[in-house]
Amino acid sequence: MYTQKNSRKRKSIPQHHVKSPATVSLSAMTPIMPPVKAACCSCRPWSERVSADRVVLLACWKFLCREVPNPMKKLIVFDLDGTLTESKSSLDAEMAARLSDLLGIVMVAIISGGNWPQFEKQLLSNLSHDEHLKNLSLLPTCGTKFYQYAGDWKKIYSEDFTADEKVKIVSSLKKTLGVAGFKVEKVWGEVIEDRGSQITFSALGQQAPLEEKKKWDPDFTKRKKMKAPLDNLIPEFSVRLGGTTSVDVTKPGIDKAYGIRKLRDILSIAIHEMIFIGDALFPGGNDYPVKEAGVVSIQVKNPNETKRVIEAIVACLDRVQHTKLRQEESR
Repeated sequence: MYTQKNSRKRKSIPQHHVKSPATVSLSAMTPIMPPVKAACCSCRPWSERVSADRVVLLACWKFLCREVPNPMKKLIVFDLDGTLTESKSSLDAEMAARLSDLLGIVMVAIISGGNWPQFEKQLLSNLSHDEHLKNLSLLPTCGTKFYQYAGDWKKIYSEDFTADEKVKIVSSLKKTLGVAGFKVEKVWGEVIEDRGSQITFSALGQQAPLEEKKKWDPDFTKRKKMKAPLDNLIPEFSVRLGGTTSVDVTKPGIDKAYGIRKLRDILSIAIHEMIFIGDALFPGGNDYPVKEAGVVSIQVKNPNETKRVIEAIVACLDRVQHTKLRQEESR
């Protein structure tokens, strides 16, 4: 039961199980998040105008159906660019504090199209180095690599391309630029980057200014024109759109869903015990495979929305822990 803001009526949430998870979309860009449409993650779809933090508390953090034996989520998974940070930018102080709070109470994983050096620069250089890092798993290049912390960061696996595969992918990307019908007048740095287990096309270059990147393809229209011919040229590989100007190519079946399954196997955490938060959950986006894998997913537009989601999750878990303590004390 919950009380809708600015309403005197109390509404109940239907308790019927469904197979598919929900995607919760947070539509605001303001510090206080407005009402949004939502669907319960494990019950029959319902649609109410509720505050976004309440959506996270009710629809995403806890399973509401009686059939689910363990209602609590055990792993929170994030995208990096556009979700935790602006594109190719460092973690800001507020986000670093929010992540530290979260790491102190639950396991966290971050999956991004960026390579390991990008994780070190954007994330680790601004995150507190303490015992809570043992709760953090990092998956660069869309899950084709996996790192865990044990006094230092250790690589668990890396699904690298062969030399011949790299040549074919790079050649196909160059051909596609002409087919897509657009030209870039100025680039900053490398346009096609070999990340070992992933080849990434960055339209304006790896070092392009953030403001230039934001306005180049905000609705993914240009990159969608590249994806169709690429799918024909290299059908044996996976092509996904990510970040603000990027197209990522990985081995078939090795994408963020692959990373999710690796998290499941290595951490022994079931997929229904995870939540994913990202900005590219649309079909063709590099976050979309996570949704297809069955993870309850929250769509955000920018890091400010992510901060509000983290606050809600931390508050919810604190409430649950306090409830458990009171129950134990009353026995």
